[in-house]
Amino acid sequence: MPLSSMKDLVSVKMRASLSGLHVSGAERIVDAGVAGETVAALAERALSHPRGRPDFINIKIEETGAILRLPALKVETREVAGPAEGRALAAGLLAEAGVARAAEAMALFESAPPMRGAMLVDADTLERLEPDKERGVRATRMDSDLPPSLAKKKNHFAEALTLATKVANAPGIVCELCVSDDPDYVTGYVAAKGLGYRRITVMKEAGDPHGGRIFFYRGPRDNVAETIRYLEGQSVIVEGVPSSAAPRETVAEQMARIRAEGLYRKCRVLDSPAGSVARAEDGRELVVLSSNDYLDLARDARVAAAAADAARSWGVGAGGSRLTTGTMTPHVKLERHISSFKGAEEVVLYATGYMANVGVITALAKKGDVVFSDELDHASIIDACRLSGAEVVVYRHADMADLGRRISECRSRGRKVVVSDGVFSMDGDMLDLPRFLDVCRDAGALSVVDEAHATGVVGASGRGLSEHFGCGLPDVSIGTLSKALGAEGGFACVSAELAELLRNVSRPFIFSTAPSPVVVAAADAALSVLEAEPWRVERLRENVAFFVGELKAHGIALSTQSAIVPIPVGDERRAMAISAALEREGILVPAIRYPTVARGAARLRVAIMSSHAREQLSRAAALLARFFYCNRQNDMI
Repeated sequence: MPLSSMKDLVSVKMRASLSGLHVSGAERIVDAGVAGETVAALAERALSHPRGRPDFINIKIEETGAILRLPALKVETREVAGPAEGRALAAGLLAEAGVARAAEAMALFESAPPMRGAMLVDADTLERLEPDKERGVRATRMDSDLPPSLAKKKNHFAEALTLATKVANAPGIVCELCVSDDPDYVTGYVAAKGLGYRRITVMKEAGDPHGGRIFFYRGPRDNVAETIRYLEGQSVIVEGVPSSAAPRETVAEQMARIRAEGLYRKCRVLDSPAGSVARAEDGRELVVLSSNDYLDLARDARVAAAAADAARSWGVGAGGSRLTTGTMTPHVKLERHISSFKGAEEVVLYATGYMANVGVITALAKKGDVVFSDELDHASIIDACRLSGAEVVVYRHADMADLGRRISECRSRGRKVVVSDGVFSMDGDMLDLPRFLDVCRDAGALSVVDEAHATGVVGASGRGLSEHFGCGLPDVSIGTLSKALGAEGGFACVSAELAELLRNVSRPFIFSTAPSPVVVAAADAALSVLEAEPWRVERLRENVAFFVGELKAHGIALSTQSAIVPIPVGDERRAMAISAALEREGILVPAIRYPTVARGAARLRVAIMSSHAREQLSRAAALLARFFYCNRQNDMI
């Protein structure tokens, strides 16, 4: 840790506040010759902070004195699914670093009021040691060796790593816990010399302006003043700070880690259609309990004939996007058919259900707007929210009271869009659509519901949640042609006004080649079969009830509101082992793991079809229970 005196370097500090409350802060150690440029850059940064435009900006230029040069802490990123998982991980890291009462430390952190600096806390007793408890202790006089051009725009990762490295080297500091107060930045960290910089991807919900920092200290009380002097007065330059948190591991290292964590995936090849029974590549017959072709329409002779006729009449491809050469009679015919089936004014087709979610949400929300999303929404919804540029507020799963509270607390003047799965794909539970619509209408928000796993499954004739609950449609009802209808593509049921908007601004609609007339004709035929044979929906419902009953008879009690039956396992490797054991017995049930669900929340996801025979379901339930209850060390699998 060499000390050097560099008379041509100065510290430029910026602090900004709004109505007396801290808004933004930054510091650079730069050559005196560019101090003026740095002042201008930091002022511009303060004026564009997401917490609001400050009414007071203080900029101070000081000599640095002796500068301590430190190597950056080693970085490790831990991906988590949500704030609860992130904070639990943080508590574990605090304990690993030597904090005696980690759970109580997390509670202290979460209950702390906003403050300009950090709490300085005894690592054993959690007694607060800072002289001014409203101000806290501020770690200042530090910078990295990254180029000064980064001063204009906040680089959360680089600045946090710089601060964490300085703090970790302070006398008596055991570790540090930090979450940014930036509402658009949800990542936090635990840092210590022994741990390195452990970056946790989600520590709070998007849009939450609360944050904080704790420095954990261990040592004589007489030495606290020296620790504070170092944190607030010692000039430090941290060397080797990367400009981003991109993982440094090689592809081979990344794949080795994925395998070790039980997260390795590979495609399974089938040598037959994936009906209720399929033939594996090696010739084995498998009972398929993984397909979303709930009504077994993908291989229906009438659907296949319609596809073949369309290929002969219209060709295989559409030739272009819907707005150039891609709209053909089959596209218009299917849109009208779906709108009649769902009771919507109009329908807009997309190439996939994923693109339907991306296309709708990015068309309805942009920067300045707010999207409210259920914490268990599908990945396509999450990606769409991120791509939209809007502020994203995540509410508790299926909690309409929490949704209403979060909307009421929102002060944005932009458009409000609320989006939820209709049937949640990993849990099988159903949105309470009437309450959801009430909350949205009361708030003047647009309602968007993805009914990918509801169409053809929910409601007496498979028309979805509106039929099931006997209520109206949301502003946008998104669906897919690739599940119960056995084809491929997605759609949005909307008003005529929204349909016009989507066709004009929805980028996946504008810039994607139209769905093939072959799959469009197949979906149209499948919808006709569903309308003519609603008994398929009833048979599906009966099969689900039978399978759940068989599981219960074997000691696994659970329920579902759809054709999806999730069986919680927890450990990723164990879920994989049970799935593999079932496959050896001729039963295909996938193990669902992170990142589809949270770490440690792996499950077996059974998908029932209307064509499954009772003997198949009964045997599958018995085998599943047998492997589920076997020794935890997997020695019976």
